Amino acid sequence: MPSFELTTLDLSMVVLYVLFIVGLGFYFARKTQDETDYFLAGRSLTWWLIGFSLLASNLSSSSLLGMAGEAYSRGIAVYNYEWMAALILIVFVLFFLPFYLKNRIFTMPEFLERRFDARSRYWFSGITILGNIIIDTAAALYAGAVVVGILYPDVPMWQTIAVLAVLAGLYTIAGGLAAVVYTDAVQAVLLLLGSVLISWTAFQQVGSWEAVQAAVPPEDLSLILPADHPVLPWTGLITGVFLLGFYFWTNNQFMVQRVLGAKDLDHGRWGALFAGALKLPILFIMVMPGTFARLLYPVEQYPALANPDYVFPTMMFDLLPVGLRGLVITALIAAIMSSVDSTLNAASTLVTMDFMKKLRPQADRKTLVWTGRVTTFVFMVFAAAWAPQIVKFPTIWQYLQEVLSYIAPPVVACFVVGIFWKRATGTGAFAGLAGGHLVGLGLFYLRSIQDLPAFQFQFLYISVVLFVVSVILIVAVSLITPAPDPARLEAVTWSPRLFRQETEALRGVPWYKNYRIQALALAAATFVFVYLFR
Repeated sequence: MPSFELTTLDLSMVVLYVLFIVGLGFYFARKTQDETDYFLAGRSLTWWLIGFSLLASNLSSSSLLGMAGEAYSRGIAVYNYEWMAALILIVFVLFFLPFYLKNRIFTMPEFLERRFDARSRYWFSGITILGNIIIDTAAALYAGAVVVGILYPDVPMWQTIAVLAVLAGLYTIAGGLAAVVYTDAVQAVLLLLGSVLISWTAFQQVGSWEAVQAAVPPEDLSLILPADHPVLPWTGLITGVFLLGFYFWTNNQFMVQRVLGAKDLDHGRWGALFAGALKLPILFIMVMPGTFARLLYPVEQYPALANPDYVFPTMMFDLLPVGLRGLVITALIAAIMSSVDSTLNAASTLVTMDFMKKLRPQADRKTLVWTGRVTTFVFMVFAAAWAPQIVKFPTIWQYLQEVLSYIAPPVVACFVVGIFWKRATGTGAFAGLAGGHLVGLGLFYLRSIQDLPAFQFQFLYISVVLFVVSVILIVAVSLITPAPDPARLEAVTWSPRLFRQETEALRGVPWYKNYRIQALALAAATFVFVYLFR
């Protein structure tokens, strides 16, 4: 194994970066006047900021470690989550984003109240807060602690997690979404640069693509796997992977929030599609390094890599010289912060706008901002306390996907049915949300009982089961309850007439500003990537 030691130069780069990011957060704190500034950056974000911020928030330290580890142990099929995101973002900008921005909402649960009623808003908000903390924030903190644990094995994990949480929490508490988005733009560049350095250096050590093909089984270099594959069957792509990705990119507050801060619909659409385009090269710069590591670090010679989460740190310390190694470590710190800041800000937005403002409508704007800051601090502490529990899962990636498979499907069903079916009622939506999550809780319990083989099916199929159950509940309960008032539905439901109106509006728009042409180009590029590695 390589020597996991940091030089003075490496440490200096990390310290300077942390000081810069925290300082940037406090700079934006001076410009925060009200809840719109704090939670939505004054609705002033441009497309490139949105795109980079979406990428940085998505590609956390858990992604850097998780994707390389999955490719090392199971093959490149983990990339299916990345290219699927590009297609989901196309659906997002076509059918969902216009309604979010038209209604000028602060949170995703707020949209459910506009479409249905307050019951769905409160339920979804509570579930989202829980998910943002125990899934996203905790996983990012744990991944950072894994890296630090390699460097300083005598430091207890809880101490590392606490320090990382405080560093990311400081500028989020101070500056809100503006601080998050601008720091994310810096962090995205570092993430991409650091990943390119690792991938290029590893490929140079391997020698050629032919060497990779000779050493790695063809199945592990393929994205489309047999239907009976235990990890990512091709049938799971059109069920679980799509549903989980749909929730993550179109319903999850911590991702959608930066698009809600767009200066207008065009910038929101361009930013989301830009993020989708940035996802495609991830195959070469974050997934393939794990495949290259099979040749460089066979597990028989490097038994520590039986834990795949150690693959990326091993490559970082073994392949990169002093200075460049410091840059990549800085990228890892950036990854931790970009995820933690986003989830903390999103969770505090949900508490403030879905609960505080609803329950105390007389609260002034300064009170709302301070409520957001206090809840950010509380959630920072809670996530830090939960993060050490992730060690009980085989890999970070498995933790992220399995937990999400129980939370996401009822929410996706509620949004999809609500926007495309005018007959859906508030009672039906609440039944679908609550009933779907209760069924999910039951499935989780049954799957934990090892002597019940009927329930030990692939976790991606759990998503489609819960989605179907939730849709059935929404439709059945809606049909036996009074129909909603048609006057409320115009601004929150889709119809072919809206598509025709938009077609007319786009006739005079130059092709390079036409989001439909951009979406077609992104879809074509995505299919090329999948075809080449089918």
